Amino acid sequence: MAKLSCDFRFLLIPAALVFIYIQMRLFATQSEYADRIAEALDAEHHCTSQIRLLIDQISMQQEQIVALEEGKKRKEQECAQLKALVQDLEKKGLQRIIDKAQVPVAAVVIMACNRADYLERTIASILKYQSSVASKYPLFVSQDGSDPNVRSKALSYNQLTYMQHLDFDPVHTERPGELIAYYKIARHYKWALDELFYKHNFDRVIILEDDMEIAPDFFDYFEAAAALLEKDKSIMAVSSWNDNGQKQFVHDPYALYRSDFFPGLGWMLTISTWNELSPKWPKAYWDDWLRLKENHKGRQFLHPEVCRTYNFGEHGSSMGQFFQQYLEPIKMNDVKVDWKSQDLSYLMEDKYIKYFANMVKKAKPVPGADAVLMASNIKGDVRIHYKDQSDFERIAHQFGVFKEWKDGVPRTAYKGVVVFRYQPPRRVFLVGPDSLRQLGIENA
Repeated sequence: MAKLSCDFRFLLIPAALVFIYIQMRLFATQSEYADRIAEALDAEHHCTSQIRLLIDQISMQQEQIVALEEGKKRKEQECAQLKALVQDLEKKGLQRIIDKAQVPVAAVVIMACNRADYLERTIASILKYQSSVASKYPLFVSQDGSDPNVRSKALSYNQLTYMQHLDFDPVHTERPGELIAYYKIARHYKWALDELFYKHNFDRVIILEDDMEIAPDFFDYFEAAAALLEKDKSIMAVSSWNDNGQKQFVHDPYALYRSDFFPGLGWMLTISTWNELSPKWPKAYWDDWLRLKENHKGRQFLHPEVCRTYNFGEHGSSMGQFFQQYLEPIKMNDVKVDWKSQDLSYLMEDKYIKYFANMVKKAKPVPGADAVLMASNIKGDVRIHYKDQSDFERIAHQFGVFKEWKDGVPRTAYKGVVVFRYQPPRRVFLVGPDSLRQLGIENA
């Protein structure tokens, strides 16, 4: 019995060894499985990251596809509109509007956007006087954008040709807070003038805006001025506007002036001038850009004493700036001047400086301390000298004329001299510190 018990003890040792071996194998197997599970988890995380990356890429591609589809739709809309325009032009017969036997004086373009009611009033005013001279002044409406009311209104007239400027490029202003509208306007002007000069091959273009009425002699005035533009290259453009053309400051419908300040608001330029301006046309504020000396290069602008246009646009991109004070009281000429019978040779550069200097020299000098009172007590023309811009602004404020300067030049000034009527027919000459020397006036 004791021997049998001893044999069992010997058997326990191998069993323990087997057990330990099995445990070690189990531990090794578990470690191996743990490593595999960790690798599987890492692989799963990698796959998840790849899937997410693919999802992001697919999303971006879907956005690009959507953007491309929208662009395609926009282009299709543009093409459809252009096709419609071609059909409209064919129906109206552009060749009937422009009589090739009659060389046009200038194309007339109305710059429009989204004011159909204003456009209707402007077209009605123009057609009142243009119909009899349509072959000399073919009429166009250039619309910026796709306002349906403006397009429909323009296409309702058989007497004009419609153009549409579709611009989908984003606008990036150069300074924060600027109005995008001024950038859009500059783009539209360049496009329209390029079309008229380079596509339709006009030699001259008259630019109007969709909030203007014209005077009875508007077209005769520009025909007479066109001859001066061709002869005298020191004239950069001709305007129908006088910034100081308010009814209390004007008198003579026959009087014309040269100015170093671009007036705008109904103006004519030639293709030779546009060839110079088009390649460097500004991104915005095109009118102030034309007033810079680096752009007008010492050339002048013709304008009448009594305006040949009236601006009724109280609501627009400039949000009615200066309207009540300076635009609403403008006097538009109502006299049918026979410009063909007028000798305008005095406006040529070599003659005008002498002509204007003679008027200034004859005017009686008065001190500027109380300019209005002094001028009121003197018969005949007077001249008032200002020392600098602030002094000019002080005197101009007393009379109520424009005080604004651009690049060192007051509005309407010629050689630094601003002229207007005060208690007509008296003229007032506001004379700059260097004006008499520029005009060749000595001992005055």
